[in-house]
Amino acid sequence: MHHETLLAARDAIASKKISSVELTTETLSRIAQVDPSLHAYNEVLGDRALSIAREVDSGSRSGPLAGVPIAIKDNLCTSFGRTTCSSKMLANFRAPYDATVVKKLEAAGAVIIGKTNLDEFAMGSSTENSAFGPTANPWDVSRVPGGSSGGSAAALAGSLCAASIGSDTGGSIRQPASLCGLVGLKPTYGRVSRYGLVAFASSLDQIGPFGWTVSDAALMLNVIAGHDPKDSTSANIDVPDYLADIDNPIKGLKIGVVKEYQSMGGLDPEIKASVEAAIKTYQSLGAEIVEVSLPNSAYGIAAYYVIAPCEASSNLARYDGVHYGHRTSEPVSDIIELFSKSRAEGFGDEVKRRIMIGTYALSSGYYDAYYVRAQKIRALIKADFDKAFEKCDVVLSPTSPLSAFKIGEKSDDPLAMYLCDVFTVTCNIAALPGISLPCGFTTGAKPLPIGLQLLGPAFGEAKLLRAARMYEQATDWHTKRPTM
Repeated sequence: MHHETLLAARDAIASKKISSVELTTETLSRIAQVDPSLHAYNEVLGDRALSIAREVDSGSRSGPLAGVPIAIKDNLCTSFGRTTCSSKMLANFRAPYDATVVKKLEAAGAVIIGKTNLDEFAMGSSTENSAFGPTANPWDVSRVPGGSSGGSAAALAGSLCAASIGSDTGGSIRQPASLCGLVGLKPTYGRVSRYGLVAFASSLDQIGPFGWTVSDAALMLNVIAGHDPKDSTSANIDVPDYLADIDNPIKGLKIGVVKEYQSMGGLDPEIKASVEAAIKTYQSLGAEIVEVSLPNSAYGIAAYYVIAPCEASSNLARYDGVHYGHRTSEPVSDIIELFSKSRAEGFGDEVKRRIMIGTYALSSGYYDAYYVRAQKIRALIKADFDKAFEKCDVVLSPTSPLSAFKIGEKSDDPLAMYLCDVFTVTCNIAALPGISLPCGFTTGAKPLPIGLQLLGPAFGEAKLLRAARMYEQATDWHTKRPTM
C-alpha cells in the first residue's frame, strides 16, 4: 500500500498528495495480485469503489474517511453486492438495505472496496469454516489468520485496504488482530449499532475496527459509534472524540494483572514472555501494576459455549429454505423434510454443531441446568470485573494463548479450537470494551505476531485507547509489516 496507516492515507488524500482514484486503483491492483494466495475477500466491488473515489476527488463526497479504501466483513448487510456470511445458505443473498455501520462509513466518505471472508455465520477462530474456503495469514500463508473476522484481518495485514471492519462475539476481532499483527478493537456492547449485522449471538455480538495503529482504530470508532434508534440495544450515550487526547499518557495508570491467569495452562511460553515484557514497558512509563482477581473467569469458556450456541440456535432457525436461505432441490414428502434437507445442505459442520448444542441446552428439562446456569455465571463474571475496575483502570492479558497455527491443524478438534478464545470471551460476556495490539513476535524461520489485550470498564473506550497508545508509542511492533 502507498501509505503505512489509515491516518496517513486520509491525510495524503486530503492534502492532494494522492487522489482517491489513484489509491483505490492501487489497492484493487494489489488485491488482484495478492488475494489469490490469501482469499481475504469474498467479493471485490471495484467499479463501485472507483465511482465513489471519483466523487471524493470531485469534491461531491467528503468526511473524516474521505477517499480511503475500507473492507467490511461479509456478515454486514449491504444494498450493493452479496451478503453471504460465508455460508452456502446465503450464497446468493442480496440484502435490501445497508447496515447502520455501512451507512456511517459511506457518510464519512469511505470507499468500501469489498466484503471479506469469515467463519460461516461468524462461528470459528480460524476462518477455516467458510463455505468458500479458508483465508491465509499474510505473515505465513500456510497458517490461519484467526477468526471469525480473519478475512478483514488478512485484508489489512496484506495491505489490501487501509482499515477494515469485523464483528466480535467471543474474540473475533481481537484474536485475528493478534494473529495478524494488527490493532483490533471490540467496543462496549451497545456502543456501535448492530442494525444490519447478521446475528450469531445477539447479546454478545459487537462490530468494531481493525487498524495498523491505535489511532487508526480510534478514527474508525469515531465514525461508527453512536446511538441508533433502529437497534434497541444501542446505547444513547454521547460519543467523545477518541482521537482528541489519544497521545496524552495517563498519569497514574493502574494496570490489573489477573491472578487466575498466572496458572492457566496452554499459554505459549513465547507469548507469556512477550506479555511480561509489555508489563515491564508499562512500569517504565510510570504505570502501577496491581493484582486483581477474576475468580469466575475459569468458567468463561463453558458459559460462552452455552450462551452463544443457544442464541445461535434461535437466530438461525429462520434459515429453513422457506423463510430465508438455500432450498434443497431434492424431492421431499413434507415440509419437515424440506426444512431438514435445506438446512443439512446449507449449513457447514461447525454451524450445525453449535445449533445442536444450543437446541439441546434450550430443550425442556435442560434449560435450567445449562442456559439459566450459564446466565448466572455471566452475572458473576460481570461482578468480578466491576470489582477489579475499582482497583485498576484496565485489565491486561495475552489476547490469544497461541500464535497463528497451521491451516488444518485443529480442524478435527473443536475443543482445542474453542480454547483459543480463553482470554477473549469474558469481555463479551461482561459487555466490556477490549483491544488487542501487537507486543512481539515468536522466534523461528517465519516469526509470527503476538498480541496484548487490554480490557476496560463499560463505555471506557477513550481511556482504553489512551492506555494502549502509551504502550504503542514506547515500542515499534506496530510498524512491522509482512512481506508479500
